[in-house]
Amino acid sequence: MILSMTGYGKTSVHFLNKKITCEIKSLNSKALDLTTRVAPLYREREMEVRTLVGGALVRGKVECALWFEQESVSEGSVLNVPLMKEYLRQMLEAEQDGIPAPHDIGAALLRMPEVMTRHTEDALSEEEWQAALEAVRGALEQLTAFRRQEGEALERKFREKVDNIERLLAEIEPFEKGRKERIRSRMLEALEAIPEAQYDQNRLEQEMIFYIEKLDISEEKQRLTNHLNYHLNYFRETLEGEAGQGKKLGFIAQEMGREINTTGSKSNQAEMQLIVVGMKDELEQIKEQVLNVL
Repeated sequence: MILSMTGYGKTSVHFLNKKITCEIKSLNSKALDLTTRVAPLYREREMEVRTLVGGALVRGKVECALWFEQESVSEGSVLNVPLMKEYLRQMLEAEQDGIPAPHDIGAALLRMPEVMTRHTEDALSEEEWQAALEAVRGALEQLTAFRRQEGEALERKFREKVDNIERLLAEIEPFEKGRKERIRSRMLEALEAIPEAQYDQNRLEQEMIFYIEKLDISEEKQRLTNHLNYHLNYFRETLEGEAGQGKKLGFIAQEMGREINTTGSKSNQAEMQLIVVGMKDELEQIKEQVLNVL
């Protein structure tokens, strides 16, 4: 199973009057590059989020955000009624002692210290934290599904490109047949065109054999075919296997590139070189996409 490193996931969980949301995005990277942004209330448990996300995603440039929103108006301000009664009692006693009471007693009471208090939740409960982790896991599941979908598209692209290289390699065969004999014939014709040329026939044959062997691409063709077959079989074997083989795919692509480059350097016919250029173009597209494979 091939997974892409590109992915996105977002999940919200409701807890009491809160909407807890986790959003995770990932792009390709050689290693795990994880950035987290969590709400201040959850800051004390941030390492748990990093461990959970890092263990699930393995590689990629990952951004994880965890926050919450109030879904309903909470009792942000609370009246301390017992304290208000105590202040009122003291005001009435003071009035009996000759101290006039305020014209608007109600407004005066509201201005008294600690009559109006703001209710805040300073502690993170275990129940809320479990709800937050549920949001993180949900976002991870969505991101993994996204990666799997992108991986399927990459696999189809790889199969197409490898099949194209295989087809182009087969197109070299007609040009390869008789190529050595044609090279030998041209060299002999060139010598015959020079009447005064004198040469040792045995030495000429030895030099021609050496030169033609240097232009022989049969070994490179065989190695390239082996790499192509291995590449295709690798995809088939890993469809049901574990993910995380992007680096191995990159190594195989490099080996394929070496054989294609050697084939091109030995191809002294324009038609063969055009075919090699086509193979290089297909391989470059594979290399570009391999960078996105987990």
